[in-house]
Amino acid sequence: MKFEVAIQWSTFCLGALLFAGCDHGSTSDKPSAVAPAAAGSTPVNAATQVAEASKAFNPRLLRRFTPLRARIDSAENPGTPEKIALGRMLYFDKRLSRNQDVACNSCHHLDAYGVDGASTSSGDKGQHGGRNSPTVYNAAGYLAQFWDGRAKDVEEQAKGPILNPIEMAMPSPAAVIQRLKAIPGYLTAFDAAFPGEKEALSYDNVGRAIGAFERGLTTPARWDKFLNGDKNALTASEVEGLKTFTNVGCMVCHTGEFLGGSSYQRAGAVEPWPNQTDQGRAAVTKIQADSMMFKVPSLRNIAKTAPYFHDGSAKTLDDAVRLMGKHQLGLELSSEEVGSIVSWLGSLTGELPTAYIAEPELPPSLDKVARK
Repeated sequence: MKFEVAIQWSTFCLGALLFAGCDHGSTSDKPSAVAPAAAGSTPVNAATQVAEASKAFNPRLLRRFTPLRARIDSAENPGTPEKIALGRMLYFDKRLSRNQDVACNSCHHLDAYGVDGASTSSGDKGQHGGRNSPTVYNAAGYLAQFWDGRAKDVEEQAKGPILNPIEMAMPSPAAVIQRLKAIPGYLTAFDAAFPGEKEALSYDNVGRAIGAFERGLTTPARWDKFLNGDKNALTASEVEGLKTFTNVGCMVCHTGEFLGGSSYQRAGAVEPWPNQTDQGRAAVTKIQADSMMFKVPSLRNIAKTAPYFHDGSAKTLDDAVRLMGKHQLGLELSSEEVGSIVSWLGSLTGELPTAYIAEPELPPSLDKVARK
């Protein structure tokens, strides 16, 4: 499911190159190492190292970032307990696919940071789509869904893969509703989730229920504690990595609450992207200027969500950082710079909501009910 859903890691923007000299914590784009204690001297504790690392960092840069919300609510689709419970069941239910062998969780394993670790995921009859399936965690806060932004929100996005012939391959919305109506427990669950509606079990409500569940898939991290004032939440090397990240210009596109997900940028802003097969947003807008434009991915949990980019072409985070420097910024990042940035990116790994994502007991099909 969701071969093209909201994102893991794609593009820094051309503006990053232009802004690389602005708002820096230091005049150099090289990470400054924290000096080790001299032989025979008193060892420097971790708090002191963090304080030293923070001296050259401009705290005003932190205004570009925002701590993560506990839940990404929608006024149009409030998340009631009944609706969330229904969405959780639908997310795990393989009966939403033609051959009853693919669920949302098949490609977006919630106990593995929302990914399956494949360059492209396997769908109906083992078919593979052309884009990487990135994590669903925190995706509800993005400006749009899918790599090309063709769905406005997670409620709309959730309905796409179910009907995609490569993914879950259901032939029509009517076929989905017919199958769900053959499961008595779902009739009751939809009525509870959408009280007062004449046709509670509708395809739009399938999307609303899954969306309501996904809006609770947030992963607070040590980074959020740092933004909330706990300056010891990051290690000295992570603070150095943050400085490198801002100095080379990455934060121009990877900013805000999700460190991405809020704009579209061209893959290959400075040097052409190696894989030109997928032209990105141009396929949606039919505008030539949108060629190779993709939604900038969030960096949250990026250390856990390999492989990277819309084509899944980078297998390691180090490789992804190097490619971003080269193609988006026109920079050949040193091994020291790459390692420094990767160190900070580790602080964005959040806590999985284990109780919230526990696999639910699914309502039995009508034939199983009859046999009881």
